[in-house]
Amino acid sequence: MKACAQLDLDRVESPAYVIDLGVLERNLVLLEHAKSAAGCTVLLALKGFAAWSTFPLVAKYLDGVSASGAHEARLGREEIGKQVHTYMPAFDEAALRESIRYSDHIVFNSPSQIDRFRTLIEEHEGTVSFGLRINPEHSEVDVALYDPCAPGSRLGTTRDQLVKANLPGIEGLHFHNLCEVGADALERTLASIEESFAPWLDEAKWVNFGGGHHITKANYDVGLLIDLVRAFKREHRVEVFLEPGEAVALDAGILVATVLDVIHNDGPIAILDVSATAHMPDVLEMPYRPRVRRASDPGKHRHTYSLGGLTCLAGDVVGKYSFEEPLQVGDKLIFEDMAHYTIVKNTTFNGVVLPSIALYDPRDDSYRVQREFGYEDYRNRLS
Repeated sequence: MKACAQLDLDRVESPAYVIDLGVLERNLVLLEHAKSAAGCTVLLALKGFAAWSTFPLVAKYLDGVSASGAHEARLGREEIGKQVHTYMPAFDEAALRESIRYSDHIVFNSPSQIDRFRTLIEEHEGTVSFGLRINPEHSEVDVALYDPCAPGSRLGTTRDQLVKANLPGIEGLHFHNLCEVGADALERTLASIEESFAPWLDEAKWVNFGGGHHITKANYDVGLLIDLVRAFKREHRVEVFLEPGEAVALDAGILVATVLDVIHNDGPIAILDVSATAHMPDVLEMPYRPRVRRASDPGKHRHTYSLGGLTCLAGDVVGKYSFEEPLQVGDKLIFEDMAHYTIVKNTTFNGVVLPSIALYDPRDDSYRVQREFGYEDYRNRLS
């Protein structure tokens, strides 16, 4: 099912992110099945998808959110009103107090943070459950930028450091080493963790398996995930949490762009009203090549273009794509799978206008613009 497949693009003023509520709900139904069958808790990772106008739908299926700091924790508490689990690589006292205000679980990154804030831990014992992130030192991610277990990683506590730790008041463990991978990667990770961290697992009340589980992707082995969670719970007598981000909104949104100009320099270049660096930064960071509807690889169709962004960054280029018909000024293009990470990571670099955020419901063909952005949004980020 393609997001917004039935949406008339004449209704969309670009640039715009459009979230398809039908596809989003399809993902949520599958996630609810997995959590119910496995007997675990599933949280939306706000770092990947935080379009809070969809939270009434999310709340029907998931148990709450995982947050990466006080602002995300507050958003989750105020807009979804269910469980909030918060982790940061390091807290200062103000950030920790604010996070505690909105959170059910707080996860520290290091034993030194636990030692520093032991008074706060004792003060909130019984109302907030505190945990520690461990570093399994087991990599499953090929791109170093996204590998929390790469050598020298600042994320999580290694076994060597955990042996020396003083952990009164710490009830759970958290790990996260996956990114866009299958259940087989989790199986290998759990084997590594059980070998290295068995004594601490036996003392824990809960274990958070983090995110990166590509549960809603075609061919993901949901049955294996369910079996792994069940076996882990049975073996260690713990609660298990999963916190997918991308899997919640996978393929549930598009970015609609318009061709502003076509120029020629060693081939035709279409300049768009969107930007790779500002509006879909993972294109340059990951890097990855987004799908463009009705386009293909260079040379496959008769007309090949380089799709360029609107900023002054020389490398603000999405890539080369071929089309059956030549592109004209005013043509609209659809970038697929743009609901997760793009919206939460976009910027106003160069003062470019942020794409609006809209919801499309295929059940009644309704299209609603939830938020538009303008000069004030750019100005108010600055001083």
